[in-house]
Amino acid sequence: MVGPVSNQTVQQSAEEISKLSRSVEPKASVPKSVTLVATGDILMHNTQIWSGQQADGSYNFKHFFSSVKPLLEYGDYTSANFEAAMAGGESGYTGYPKFNSPDEVATTLKNAGYDLIVTSNNHILDRGYSGAIRTMRVLRNAGLDIVGTYQSQEERDTYFVKDLDGVRVGYLAYSYGTNGVPVPKEQPYFFNFLNKEIILKDIAQLRPKVDVLVLVLHWGVEYSLQPTAEQRELARLFLENGADVILGSHPHVIQPMEIVNIDNQDKLVVYSMGNFIGDQHGVDRNSGVILNITFQKDQTKGETLLKEVSYTPTYSHSYFENKRRQFRVVSVEDAIRKIQEGKDPYLKSSDLAVLKQVLAQTQKQLGIPYKQDI
Repeated sequence: MVGPVSNQTVQQSAEEISKLSRSVEPKASVPKSVTLVATGDILMHNTQIWSGQQADGSYNFKHFFSSVKPLLEYGDYTSANFEAAMAGGESGYTGYPKFNSPDEVATTLKNAGYDLIVTSNNHILDRGYSGAIRTMRVLRNAGLDIVGTYQSQEERDTYFVKDLDGVRVGYLAYSYGTNGVPVPKEQPYFFNFLNKEIILKDIAQLRPKVDVLVLVLHWGVEYSLQPTAEQRELARLFLENGADVILGSHPHVIQPMEIVNIDNQDKLVVYSMGNFIGDQHGVDRNSGVILNITFQKDQTKGETLLKEVSYTPTYSHSYFENKRRQFRVVSVEDAIRKIQEGKDPYLKSSDLAVLKQVLAQTQKQLGIPYKQDI
């Protein structure tokens, strides 16, 4: 039988509980990390289209990215710039200068690990406005997000934001032009032209809504290994006004990567990520990169900071299989290792010098990976 409890006992118990509660520190909030993956231009030349044509008239391009699929799926969200229309086969499938690709390219991109496709570039109107609208529909039907072109003013002004497990990432995308093809006067909202004042306005409106703001710019001089002075000035301006990352495309070669410190906060600009896949000539034009950008969000402080930037040099490799020319993207370092070990039937010892040149040039352009202890 339990006896009566005295007031003194109750008081002592209360004091002990109070001491215990004071001794237990509140559990710290675990920081959240998110890794964004990005690649450069995805081109579809005639030879690439032919490489995927099947006997029944359909197309299969799964060989394009099979070697790098694990790398594309490594992060939380993967993006690329796709430079072609998918306007249907009625007008014919063509490469340069007016690109029009089979719909199967969209499912290939999705199955490879891509999540977001940038459509604001100089080839989106290669089959006119109706072709561009169809391209957007095909990409979305494949399960891909798109940014840079819009079907209404409301859609354009909403801004694209992706919530990645509590880390809100916003993407804005712009291009210098459309190869002279006019945007319809009735749909001025359709295409994001690279206009400094408009970009600054968009950054200002999007910034309060996101933890990370990524700016994708289709700009620069084709085949130049360096950005222009104007590009450097614009990059600095956009970073100072709220962008966290600037990803460049259009030159078709890799240009430098820089870490820029703004108000004691590190930010990233890659002036051009080069070609990811295509059939252009020359080592530089077949060099690309898979970029990994990691941010860490301190949920207590509400602060999100750049934590790490790393990259995998890639090469757009053309080879023959069953007397037919094929294309694929390979990791340069992985390809070098496989040549040395004799483990890839499509790579020859004569490819070694080219791959080593790609590796050296890419590392020269992008520099050492970035890592910050947070």
